[in-house]
Amino acid sequence: MVRAVVLPAVGAPPEIVEIDLPAPGPGRVRVRLAAAGVCHSDLSLTNGVLSQPVPLVLGHEGAGTVTAVGEGVTAVAPGDRVVINWAPSCGECHFCGLGEPWLCANALAGGAVPYARRRDDGSDLHPGLGTGAFAEETVVSERAVLPLPDGVPLDDAALLGCAVLTGYGAVHNAARVREGESVAVFGVGGVGLAVLQSARIAGAGPIVAVDVSPEKEELARAAGATDFVLAADEPARRIRKITGGIGADHAVECVGRAETIRAAWSSTRRGGRTTVVGIGGKEQKVSFSAIEIFHFARTLSGCVYGNSDPARDLPVLAEHVLAGRLDLSGMVTERIGLDGVPAAFDTMRAGRGGRALVVFP
Repeated sequence: MVRAVVLPAVGAPPEIVEIDLPAPGPGRVRVRLAAAGVCHSDLSLTNGVLSQPVPLVLGHEGAGTVTAVGEGVTAVAPGDRVVINWAPSCGECHFCGLGEPWLCANALAGGAVPYARRRDDGSDLHPGLGTGAFAEETVVSERAVLPLPDGVPLDDAALLGCAVLTGYGAVHNAARVREGESVAVFGVGGVGLAVLQSARIAGAGPIVAVDVSPEKEELARAAGATDFVLAADEPARRIRKITGGIGADHAVECVGRAETIRAAWSSTRRGGRTTVVGIGGKEQKVSFSAIEIFHFARTLSGCVYGNSDPARDLPVLAEHVLAGRLDLSGMVTERIGLDGVPAAFDTMRAGRGGRALVVFP
């Protein structure tokens, strides 16, 4: 018997219920969760921005301990500490063959297959984004677990599974920020905080954080922001002023809204790069005039999971954590139990706080 947060239908409120998990089959691994971060992608599953069969167990950013493995599993063993990888690459599709595992055509295939049942009515459940991390335990593919290097706290390591891999990758893999370049970060949530820390690690400066909430300033500056601008205060104009009238070398959008993507684009200098990390809905339309595309010669690019290869990048992130350059606990503004997930969604919708972390007993 396992407690979990279940989304019964798109648009319905999440429910905390008991579920039954099977023993791990061939190539599968059972993990006892230590913690799971509450990510905007989980909210996007509840409102249909991200599409997946329902009912499902929410949660995808997690870390824990392997309790059992199925036949043929060799990568991990019971007792190993692991980070959940919600987008495991297959290694065989066209994009994997190009060396772009973050675009793997089969990365989310696990979410299409039921993996557990509700105890009260026996109905099938799908794992949210293939992982179902808002549960005391989960069963995932062997490809979906990454060994966690010794010394990294297991609770905080949950953030490495999504927010930090995404934010660090946006800076170092997608934008390729260089020392001394200026960076503007739109949205100071979990991913935005990881982007700010990663820009600081890259030696960027100035680093400008933009958010709707003035309460985020202290959080942003602690993560590495040298300046803070409210989203309502003409951020493009303010960023140009901070950067000597030129604009930011890099703008990273972590919200997924048309107006913030447009503002990030307008904040970027001629020849600079705007990187969009936020996941927006189909109704969000961004427009540009033909002359500005020519004149500004900016690059606008999407970024999936930080353009990361988690198996390659996780050890690098762990090294930064152990060296004190990357502060995981500083990103967490609330530690909750499973019962606190619905309220954490409300906080996220209101644009408050950094990362809420579900911590399991």
